Amino acid sequence: MAVDLKKIGTEQRNSNTLDIDVVSTIEILRKINNEDKTIAYAVEKALPQIAPLVDKIVEAFYKDARLIYMGAGTSGRIGVLDASECPPTFGVSYETIQCLIAGGFEAVVKSVEGAEDSLILGIEDLKKINLTKDDIVVGIAASGRTPYVISAIEYAKSIGATTGAIVTSFNSKLASIVDYPIEAITGEEPITGSTRMKSGTAQKMICNMLSTASMIKM
Repeated sequence: MAVDLKKIGTEQRNSNTLDIDVVSTIEILRKINNEDKTIAYAVEKALPQIAPLVDKIVEAFYKDARLIYMGAGTSGRIGVLDASECPPTFGVSYETIQCLIAGGFEAVVKSVEGAEDSLILGIEDLKKINLTKDDIVVGIAASGRTPYVISAIEYAKSIGATTGAIVTSFNSKLASIVDYPIEAITGEEPITGSTRMKSGTAQKMICNMLSTASMIKM
């Protein structure tokens, strides 16, 4: 099914950076930096959504259950980064916080074509790690429309697992179907559609909060 890019906030042109390709190097950097300054405020507005998910994650950890991020592309790599840093930082098992990325390990460093559009791979990945109803699955997707993530979330819900989402666009399907949606609306990217920039930064900040705050509370 075709996606209407006009309805996705992160895919719109940014009026503040229309001339970014013709200004000086320092001006390019200023424009990027000025856009980056808005990210923390977008995350701040989402704090009331982040807090209850942290508390739910803590409940899961006390049951020896897991926090499982899921994403594709930049979103998946953000989840992998946060999950992989928790064992050395907090001394937890590599099983406690983990990330499933569309396309598997190879996709961490190289794009795997078609993986994010699969309605089957996400479900298969969750079955491989024996997802239980005590686990928490958090889908990460800038647009909130990634098929790999949405189908996986729907499967997680079907077995009774708690679900959450980190999205950076308004009115996304993913946010509408999870138990704990986190919506940090970062707006237009400096380079149109390049969600590795503001959107990715917001996702990393939120993952930091979810894992760090839950570990502190433990």
